[in-house]
This record gives sequence, C-alpha cells and structure tokens, in this order.
Amino acid sequence: MCLIVFAWRPGHAQPLIVAANRDEFYARPSLPLAQWADAPQVYAGRDQEAGGTWLGVSAEGRFAALTNIRDPHQPPARKSRGELVARFLSVSLPIDDYLADVNGRSIEYAGFNLLLGTQDELWHYNANDTEPTLLAAGVYGLSNAGLDTPWPKLLKAKAAFSELLEDPQPEALLGVLSDPKTAPFAELPDTGVGLATESLLSSVFISSPSYGTRASTALIVNADGTRRMVERSFGPYGGQLGEVELNF
Repeated sequence: MCLIVFAWRPGHAQPLIVAANRDEFYARPSLPLAQWADAPQVYAGRDQEAGGTWLGVSAEGRFAALTNIRDPHQPPARKSRGELVARFLSVSLPIDDYLADVNGRSIEYAGFNLLLGTQDELWHYNANDTEPTLLAAGVYGLSNAGLDTPWPKLLKAKAAFSELLEDPQPEALLGVLSDPKTAPFAELPDTGVGLATESLLSSVFISSPSYGTRASTALIVNADGTRRMVERSFGPYGGQLGEVELNF
C-alpha cells in the first residue's frame, strides 16, 4: 500500500476503520480480494509475482497492512515485503513475538511500514527504527515515510476520513481514496525521485499509463468480531476493473 488512513478506537462499537490505496505498476500481476485457497484463514488480495499481499485480515480476527518507504538509494531487497503481511495472517504468534522476529530480519527487505492488529491491540513498525510502537486510540495515516509524516496527500485523506467516523460506510471511505488532485509544487516532499514523479505521486488516487492506484480498500471491524471489507480494482489511467465485498 502507499496510503493508509485508519482509526483505532479500543472499546468502541467499531474499533478499527481503515481506508487504503495500493499503488503499484500495472504490469505486476495480482489477484483481487478473496479467501486464499492455500491458506483459507486469509482474506486478502494477492501479488502473483511474489505470493504475498499488501493488506488483509484473517478468520481469527488478525489485521495486517504495509506501505513501502520511498528511498531511491536503498539497496535491492532479497525478499518481498508482502510476505510480512501474509505470514502474520497465517500464524498465531503474539504480535510482539512476531515483530521481534521481523526486527531481526528487516534488513532482508526494502524499507517498509507494517501495521499489525488483533481485536485487542494495534502495532506500527517502521523498518528504519528499532522499536515497534503499540498504538494508542486515535486517527493515523501512513504513506511512504514515517507514521503521520505530514505529506499533502496524507493530510488531505486523513482530514476527509476523520469526518466520516461518526457513521463510516464503505462507499464514503472509498470516496476519500478516489481524489486525483495533485499537490502544489511548493508543498511536495523531496524524496529523491524528481519533481515530476513527486507530483504524480502526490495525489491520493494515482493514475498514469504504467503506474498508479491498483486497489482501494475499505475495512470496518466491529467489536463483536464481524467485519465488512470492500475492495475496488483499477487498471491504467484509473479505469475500474471490478469490486469485491466480503462480510465475515
């Protein structure tokens, strides 16, 4: 994923609300949100190139998602980051034990942010740091830097998302993720990829001939364990390819 805005509200009737965009090259093959045949406890989209995923839930109530960290100077990765999400959803290790293992092996992956959750707790881990963070109740955002780094797209999405939390509905959450407007040049971050690319990547919803938002996902988790998950898939120039809704 390249943009995730989420509300963590322990004790609330809807403790976790998530709206997230996955940005990727259109040529990289992937499957839409579904129950995995080889891991039936996992519900997620799937990267067909490396077998992992960017966001998903498990039948046992686990949640995981990631974003990459934008750094054109980082060395090539030995492993795909998507396996970090897939593996967490497939095992029953406590989050702190799982993150201790990830922390010991983070050098094997390109830079990433990882969100891991259960019904009782939600953690954030940034591969550039050494300590994961147990998140307190609040509204948060992740793009391709640290947690709540104030990039224009994140600030815009987080503000719009926050207005929906009294009565969150998938259609409205997906609407937050559909904004194609780029940020003014003066507000762009400098991540080393050049002004034209910074501008392209500055919109909440990205579209171009070769790279853009491939999936938009809305997730609503209720305190009784029921969950509603809606995903829209997109192709070049932002053309919608399909929609999947799952209720657990």
